[in-house]
Amino acid sequence: MILLTLSHIKKVYGEKVIFDDLSLTVDSTQKIGMIGINGTGKSSLLKIIAGLETPDQGEVITSNELAIEYLPQNPDFDEHSTVLEQIFKGTSPFMKVLRAYEQVMADLEERPEDSHLQNQLLSLNEQMDREGAWQLESEAKAILTKLGIVNFNQKVGELSGGQRKKIALAGALIRPCNLLILDEPTNHLDNETIGYLEELLKNKKSGLIMVTHDRYFLERVTNQIVELDEGKIYEYPGNYEAYLEQKALRESIEERMREKKQSLYKQELEWMRKGVEARRTKQKARKERFYELEESLGSSQKQNLDLNLGTSRLGKKIIVLDNVSKSFGDKCVVKDFTYTVLRDDRIGIIGNNGMGKSTLLNMIAGMTAPDSGTIEMGETVKIGYYTQENKEMDLKMRVIDYVKEQGEFVKTADGSLISASKMLERFLFPPILQYTPIEKLSGGERRRLYLLGVLMQDINVLFLDEPTNDLDIYTLQVLESFIDEFNGPVITVSHDRYFLDRTVEKLFVYTGNGEIQNIPGNYSDYVARLVAEKPVVEQAVKKEKEVAPRKTNQPKLKFTYKEQKEYEQIDSVIETLEEEIAHLEQEMVKCATNFVRLQEITKEKEQKEEELMFQMERWEYLNELAERIANQ
Repeated sequence: MILLTLSHIKKVYGEKVIFDDLSLTVDSTQKIGMIGINGTGKSSLLKIIAGLETPDQGEVITSNELAIEYLPQNPDFDEHSTVLEQIFKGTSPFMKVLRAYEQVMADLEERPEDSHLQNQLLSLNEQMDREGAWQLESEAKAILTKLGIVNFNQKVGELSGGQRKKIALAGALIRPCNLLILDEPTNHLDNETIGYLEELLKNKKSGLIMVTHDRYFLERVTNQIVELDEGKIYEYPGNYEAYLEQKALRESIEERMREKKQSLYKQELEWMRKGVEARRTKQKARKERFYELEESLGSSQKQNLDLNLGTSRLGKKIIVLDNVSKSFGDKCVVKDFTYTVLRDDRIGIIGNNGMGKSTLLNMIAGMTAPDSGTIEMGETVKIGYYTQENKEMDLKMRVIDYVKEQGEFVKTADGSLISASKMLERFLFPPILQYTPIEKLSGGERRRLYLLGVLMQDINVLFLDEPTNDLDIYTLQVLESFIDEFNGPVITVSHDRYFLDRTVEKLFVYTGNGEIQNIPGNYSDYVARLVAEKPVVEQAVKKEKEVAPRKTNQPKLKFTYKEQKEYEQIDSVIETLEEEIAHLEQEMVKCATNFVRLQEITKEKEQKEEELMFQMERWEYLNELAERIANQ
């Protein structure tokens, strides 16, 4: 089903044309990954599709059945609402009854004998049945738990920025829609959570449009890539790998056409230089074609990111860590860690959020002191540190002035000098943008500028803290090439699996309680190792459980009120669904020639089968829980 169509869209910010004459059709089967260099208007296009911004020209044609759920890069929150209230926001009857039910359940925990609340609960149970809201409530709690949010009644204002992003993501995933729009959904998520999100989106029965830099995520989730390039849009069926192949073919064809144009341009230029005396119509038309050809050749010059920068001399001693430990209160984030940094090190630091990865990087950089142990740094070491925030970036400053703070000229790897302005052009900041205040740049453009500022500092050691957040794929590819040629160690904290595979040869893996393992290989090597070890680990855990003494201080398992009611009724619910599906299959045979009715029955049967699958999963969970309760 076609959900919406963008027809000849144009958007302008100030003097900058973001895109012009852009058209796109989105249907309910598409899972679209949108890519493009920072500043090409990806987030703006998402907002237009979501109905939050209007185009300057063109129109957005939507289906009557369109229901959009949109997750921006920086979601808004009600500081005083609970986690579940934030997720169940909305004015539909569906959401209202969910909010009311969760509120009454929370009140009953404090006042279980309140008869008024008990009567309210009975009434809300009936409404939940009518609205079919039980499934959504269960899905919401399951997704939150997977994302690491377990206190559903905690106030949003008490949560960290990363936890808030997870809540916003969970809300977008569970609220009913047929078009889900996500802007950088993997930012600030750990690898385990990203893997879970991949599976969720692959199996979600709705259209999907997302902007992400995560190339493995694009590879595994999408079935179409949409690229924004110089105000135009290019569509490629398939995932990220298919996009790379098709784009290479397109650029090859364009290059051949360009060569033909250049050959024709030389011929026409020679004709122009001869100075034709007569001004007949045919000759005037030929002159106009020459100018058009000249303009097209000029505008098709593709700018490429280029970081051919020199590095300062690095001595034999770089950085030595000896039995380093660090704690915050009762939480140990680094415990007795020892390592000597080598010249050619390419190290990735991985682990779940909040375990202390950035703290380790800050200690190595000399920005945070360890509680015990020593960190010695060589005299020649010059560290470039790309942090998660744009540190010391004055938003009122012009782009060119920010770069000139590092120097009017920069030394390249071959020893030549290049001006700050030319370096900015290489880094996709054209002259007209160089005199723009930084506050006028997009978030991604600021990050690209900040990265350039770090890399221009005549460094010989590079630290990167989540470098892939908000940087476009093109910039990441150049950063990866820069790391290949960089004559010094690189240490990276990242959740981007593709970037880790591409750039690191060793991992510092956080395993909990401040313990850090030093493991050779890249991220895929590490995952393969975990898979190979898993059967052995599971067998050891099973044996340990068999001989472990039973703990007597564990709280007794029991059904909640809702689970008890669900457990008592679920067998009959499954039986009813199976009967309804069998009846619908009979109806399909009878209506084999009535295509309209057949389509309606098919849709209803799919919904029933989806509901049956959910109920079967609930049956398995509830019966397992009942068995554990009985065995206490």
